[in-house]
Amino acid sequence: MLAPLPVSMVTCQAPGGKPNIITVAWAGTVCSEPPMLGIAVRPSRYSFNLIRQGKAFVVNVPTIELTAATDSCGVWSGRNVDKFKRLGLTPLPSKTVDVPGIAECPVSLECRLRHEIPLGSHTLFLGEVMGVQVTASLLDKDGRLALEKAGLIAFAHGGYYALGKYLGYFGYSVRKNKRSRAVPRTSTRHA
Repeated sequence: MLAPLPVSMVTCQAPGGKPNIITVAWAGTVCSEPPMLGIAVRPSRYSFNLIRQGKAFVVNVPTIELTAATDSCGVWSGRNVDKFKRLGLTPLPSKTVDVPGIAECPVSLECRLRHEIPLGSHTLFLGEVMGVQVTASLLDKDGRLALEKAGLIAFAHGGYYALGKYLGYFGYSVRKNKRSRAVPRTSTRHA
């Protein structure tokens, strides 16, 4: 299968219930206008119905320091374990959905559930990104998101890996003159 994959700690919550965290490696951007993410979840997972009932989820991007916590969230079931409490993680109030993010993650993408597509072993949940919270230290003076400073992890064939060295930007191989790139704006949060 396709590898490596981004690793995400997805938070979800049924209305009036406690929040849960599920580790997802089958996730990605699926649309830019409107901004949308897709996550694939097995219907047997505890988080599956939480996402359905809450009609929202938050995709939290973990760092190398969170690798063990990320793995634990994929192994333990939220039916039996309060993962926030057991792992010492801090719920981060979201600004646009009724599901918290994870304060220890440098990026949290708040998504409202828009579509659900059964595919077989997994269901693809498509969420429109309603808000983004980013650790302030990852924004440079121009507001550019410097994710290369975050120490992100990836998943490949059953293992976690630190992302490697910078190789170039999109289009570098054909550009004759270096031009400044458009810089997306994001909101900031904890330092």
